[in-house]
Amino acid sequence: MGICGLSCQLCPMYQTNADSRCEGCKSISRITLGCPFITCAVMKKEVEFCWECKESPHCEKWRKHREAGVEYDSFKCYQKLEDDIIFIQKNGFEEHKRLQNIREDMLKDMLDNFNEGRSKSYYCVAATVMHIEEIQEALIQAKEASKGFDMKSKSKVLHAILDEMAQKKGYHLKLRKKNG
Repeated sequence: MGICGLSCQLCPMYQTNADSRCEGCKSISRITLGCPFITCAVMKKEVEFCWECKESPHCEKWRKHREAGVEYDSFKCYQKLEDDIIFIQKNGFEEHKRLQNIREDMLKDMLDNFNEGRSKSYYCVAATVMHIEEIQEALIQAKEASKGFDMKSKSKVLHAILDEMAQKKGYHLKLRKKNG
């Protein structure tokens, strides 16, 4: 879990076997990049997550970060950031982590069985935004409908199922770019 509340487990930079794999906020490589949340929370205030800080309700930097997540994404999906933080504050980090582990398992299933090499970010967004039951249902449908297909065709089947579900629910399954 990122210091600011992002789910590292569902990030394309985390879900890779390449040397560029991000090990999360508290890894040596990320700490040396100088993220303002790492500097503030971990190094100055010695808290593990922003929401644990006594100043978090009034922190302008963290508020702007969460508000931006409502509007657009950068390299990963921010659409559920605020909801996730509220969930953690209400239900605890351990329950959130348990659900994130389920999401990550389903993401790995999508990547292992339906990724033609171009869908990692799309599947990461789906695993972040959609309800667990919806992802499970999409995987069941896609596995049944794509038996015997090559990977590219399997990917098209899962995309079609996810896109249809997303359209009905109003989800954005592609990264939303900042206007201007």
